[in-house]
Amino acid sequence: MITIQPVPNLTDNYAWLLREAGSGAVAIVDPAELAPVTAAIEAAGGRLDLILLTHHHHDHIGAADEIRRRYGAHIAGARADRHRLPALDHALGEGDAVTLGPAAGRVIETPGHTRGHIAFYFPEAGALFCGDTLFSLGCGRLIEGTAKEMFGSLARLAALPPATMIYCGHEYTEANARFALAADPDNAALRDYAEKVRAWRAAGKPTVPSSLADELAANPFLRAKDAAGFADLRARKDRF
Repeated sequence: MITIQPVPNLTDNYAWLLREAGSGAVAIVDPAELAPVTAAIEAAGGRLDLILLTHHHHDHIGAADEIRRRYGAHIAGARADRHRLPALDHALGEGDAVTLGPAAGRVIETPGHTRGHIAFYFPEAGALFCGDTLFSLGCGRLIEGTAKEMFGSLARLAALPPATMIYCGHEYTEANARFALAADPDNAALRDYAEKVRAWRAAGKPTVPSSLADELAANPFLRAKDAAGFADLRARKDRF
């Protein structure tokens, strides 16, 4: 059993603290900021075994080296991006395994936001850590990749079980909902979900993780029919 805790970083980032109950093994996903991450680790018992990095942007890796030095944890990240990540103990690609105690996960390559972006999927926990590829009601900007690449990456994530929980890298949902409603105003599931998002934020609650089932019903980027339609939608979002 894996327990998962959000660790707010910077202005609107999330790192994610994972603990495998049987072994006590602990991992952190995308640690950007030292103080909140170390506070969370210490509150959980002061152990850290693994640092999982989805991509090379500083707001996802900024504290990784210092945290490794403090706790002796190993760093796992994309083999394709090893030249611009902290030194990797585990250089990973599509289908490679990651383990947290006895819990087994696998890597899914998700180029689009960056060329070497990866996601970590733990099927027994029903958890996907997808960085800046898929957001609740949105997706990452195409900073390095193409619309065709991102469309393919989202399709791979959309094929996971609908009950999968999506642990993304940012609290963007309320802003994403405004564009989603403009792009897909007749979507009743989206309207209902946007109301929930407004209520959660008004109460100071996070909007993530979200379920893949909800994203399939409400996220316009997962509902695009083809790469050309996705490209048009992404360009509209960039201008919104």
